[in-house]
Amino acid sequence: MKERPARVAVIGSLNMDVVVQTSRPPQMGETVLGEAVHFIPGGKGANQAVAAARLGAHTEMIGSVGCDPFGQSLLESLQKSGVETTAVKTVSTAPTGVASIQLSGGDNSIIVVPGANSHCLPEDVEAGRERIAGVDVVLLQLEIPLETVMAAARTAKELGKKVVLNPAPARELPGELYRLADVITPNRSELELLSGHPAQEEELAEAMQVLLDKGVGCVVTTLGEEGAAILSAEGFRRVAVHPVDVVDTTGAGDAFNAGLACALSEGLELAEAVDYAGRVAALAVTRLGAQEGMPTRREVEDFHGTERKDDK
Repeated sequence: MKERPARVAVIGSLNMDVVVQTSRPPQMGETVLGEAVHFIPGGKGANQAVAAARLGAHTEMIGSVGCDPFGQSLLESLQKSGVETTAVKTVSTAPTGVASIQLSGGDNSIIVVPGANSHCLPEDVEAGRERIAGVDVVLLQLEIPLETVMAAARTAKELGKKVVLNPAPARELPGELYRLADVITPNRSELELLSGHPAQEEELAEAMQVLLDKGVGCVVTTLGEEGAAILSAEGFRRVAVHPVDVVDTTGAGDAFNAGLACALSEGLELAEAVDYAGRVAALAVTRLGAQEGMPTRREVEDFHGTERKDDK
């Protein structure tokens, strides 16, 4: 990776994650006793910004929080990790976004209440235009209004920046957004929704081709413990997983996307960037909490996994 640090702008959500640990998830209508509750700074946008900053990137965050203690905590968490928060606005008309996360057996289910994230508007992107102009890669997700995501992607392309789109939570997207994205990073279920095509192993490449045909520069599908798959003009290939002992998968996708954005900003080829992103995600899931679990650059550079599966 080149000597100049990565420069990344993240435009997206900031949430307080209320994480409840249980031995097993309750059935509908059932009450179970929880083992612990944690209040952890989160939100896909903020998670990705913290991850990028910990990887050594100059990281700009554009988003919105409420005028409440949760909002202040989220800003402090970003600043502590080295994220530039000048473009994060505070609104008095909505509370800070909250994610209710149920964690059991190393897996999770999540309910998000957007709150102030709904007030991250296209004019906020325009207000942050100068900050976007100073980065290499703009990283986007879908926990803020779609019109804001569109404005961010358009602004990035006008300024000659690379756009990485993490299409989560999954939803139908306008055709223009595909054409604006240099890289789109769905997981398997998101790929199925976006492509309208089954995305199991034997059909994976065909489903990814649907997105490529929509005008995306390349498709990177995250496959959890199976690693990742890449489809671009150069063809289809798999990138191996880095096996670890999983503690908490919350934020794994955010870690991956931040790692990918940083690696692309520093000039790595796509397959190398995806491998680097996989190492970032692998380390992140060995720790509790999305932002608190994000690894440093040194940790990622020192990590190579054990019994790594061969690339296919």
